[in-house]
Amino acid sequence: MREELIGKLLIGAIDLHCHSGPSVMPRRLNHVEAIRQAEAAGLRAILFKDHYYSVSPVAELLKETLSPKIELLTGVPLNNTVGGLNPYAVEHGFKLNARLVWMPTFSAANHIRHSHRKNYLATKEAMLKPKGLTVVNDTGGLLDEVKFILDQIARQDAVLSAGHLHISEIWPLFEEAKARGVKRLLVNHPTFLIGASPSDIAELASMGAMLEHSCCMWAGVQNKNGKYTAQELGALIKAGGVDNTIIGSDLGQEGNPAPVAGLRYVIGMCLDLGYGEADIRKMVGGNAARLVGLI
Repeated sequence: MREELIGKLLIGAIDLHCHSGPSVMPRRLNHVEAIRQAEAAGLRAILFKDHYYSVSPVAELLKETLSPKIELLTGVPLNNTVGGLNPYAVEHGFKLNARLVWMPTFSAANHIRHSHRKNYLATKEAMLKPKGLTVVNDTGGLLDEVKFILDQIARQDAVLSAGHLHISEIWPLFEEAKARGVKRLLVNHPTFLIGASPSDIAELASMGAMLEHSCCMWAGVQNKNGKYTAQELGALIKAGGVDNTIIGSDLGQEGNPAPVAGLRYVIGMCLDLGYGEADIRKMVGGNAARLVGLI
């Protein structure tokens, strides 16, 4: 009965954080396999994320050749491999139907600082060390090149993700973004790498940002010692509120569960925490649909 309910709640879900391959990072499944698994589970859409390239042209090819039963969404990651804070990469992505722009992730200076002793997001083979990127200048003001990109995002009515920036960088970024007409704001895994506190999460939600919590933190190898608890997930949802919370898989890595399996696991956790079907549907589908403009 419980598994049937979880399966029912997956129908119409949207995964905005699917790490399938090909990638220079070790992946459990490729994009086609991710599509087929999502279709079988009844998902409405998945968004492919790779830290090293925009999957947009690949997704367009997959749409043409596979005629998938689900929506295929993509974004542009502003890391070293696309030239960093590169407006040309943003423009190119939008021309190929990208819905989202990530500020630097693995190239973010904040990410690199966190990786000093633990190599987060290791590649299959050694690659050039990333050049640390930030969106602010020495006095904390937003860089002009970032402002230009915010204007691009606003004109496209696309989603701005804070990437792996530190929370102290996100405040000036989001304030300027709103001032320039960006309406769709996203913070991925706000307590992992980002450094957001519950009060930060509440304030981000109050300014209209969506907070995406990653299934990989609870269902993946990172939690083999029980570091992430159901109670913590419940506290994070409470901090941002159900209407501003998104559950994304952040899965596809080798050694972790597949994205659909991770979503099933965290939906089960939400049921255990006492959330009703309507609230869970919002967190695994409805809120994401609003964010990316599918409703």
